[in-house]
Amino acid sequence: ECSYELFPLENIDQLPLLLKQQRNLRGLNVTIPYKQQVLHFLDILTPVVEEIQACNCIKIQDGKLVGYNTDVIGFERTLERKLAAHHKQALVLGTGGAAKAVEYVLKKKGIKYLQVSRTKRTGIISYAELNQEMLETHTLVINTSPLGMYPAVEEAPEIPYDCLGERHYLYDLVYNPAKTRFLAEGERRGAVIENGADMLVIQAEASWDIW
Repeated sequence: ECSYELFPLENIDQLPLLLKQQRNLRGLNVTIPYKQQVLHFLDILTPVVEEIQACNCIKIQDGKLVGYNTDVIGFERTLERKLAAHHKQALVLGTGGAAKAVEYVLKKKGIKYLQVSRTKRTGIISYAELNQEMLETHTLVINTSPLGMYPAVEEAPEIPYDCLGERHYLYDLVYNPAKTRFLAEGERRGAVIENGADMLVIQAEASWDIW
């Protein structure tokens, strides 16, 4: 008989104590903000985790912690459903652990991408730099940031929404609310939209398969 329980940690350094206290654990999911911080507690990294340096699923095998990333599986399967041939370049909004899973999938699919953040730094552009020309060429826009998540439902990434049209595909990893302001603004202008609800379900099922 299996059960799935929550273990809120005030910080990731409490993980070894949790493992001592919960000796029957077969594995764990790791949520924001610990997907990167958890890496130095792991004994074995799967190739995906090694590459993207983010782990959201741990299998406890012979006393060792093995790190997996099922966000990659969930994102890839849901992205494919509405992906069209002209979605050749993407904008990835946000630079956290979730962005790394998204970028891994885009690389695998041969989709070039630009990372967008509030602050410009090497290899990353700022929201202020986004213009019509960029949105004409980058027709896939993926929000990996928590902007727009309940309760701050009025928030949305600061992109030039008036440059969007029916060639665009907006994907939001946020799933609460089901239609964020980011998605609603895109839909209003004819864009194809997708939220992170199915990604969540698929990555959870993939975790169960691993355990």
